[in-house]
Amino acid sequence: MPAAGRIVPQFGQPAPGRAYPDRPAAFAIVERDGQIAVARVSFAAGGGRLDLPGGGLDPGETAAQAAARECGEEVGLQIAVDAEVARADHYFTNEDDSRVNTRGVFFAAHVTAEAPQLKVEDDHALEWMTPQDALLALDRESHAWALAAWLRLRARA
Repeated sequence: MPAAGRIVPQFGQPAPGRAYPDRPAAFAIVERDGQIAVARVSFAAGGGRLDLPGGGLDPGETAAQAAARECGEEVGLQIAVDAEVARADHYFTNEDDSRVNTRGVFFAAHVTAEAPQLKVEDDHALEWMTPQDALLALDRESHAWALAAWLRLRARA
């Protein structure tokens, strides 16, 4: 959890006249063999985006539990959450034009098992990338910012 008084950065630009309700969310920076897991999200109308695996918290769920569940549902990985890395908010518009302000918690994590039976999101595909390549390829600025924070923490460890 961020230190008291620490400012959580806000990313994205809200469209004028549109509501962005707060949506608590959790994401995982999952490392294995020098690479990190990313989710390639395909849009029904074509195109897509590259995200860190993660998503919204379900009722009664902690951020760490959500990050682990979402990794299974999106990319078929069972993970263990190691530590919180960063927090960042992001005005976000989904493919269906719904809008939220994701209130994201980003965790460092590692793979405990491949778990394809957990994957339920057909529009998400697992890819492994070097952290540097992912930093340049991630679509959401909040995800790139959190990955940069993770890289800095690793370099100082």
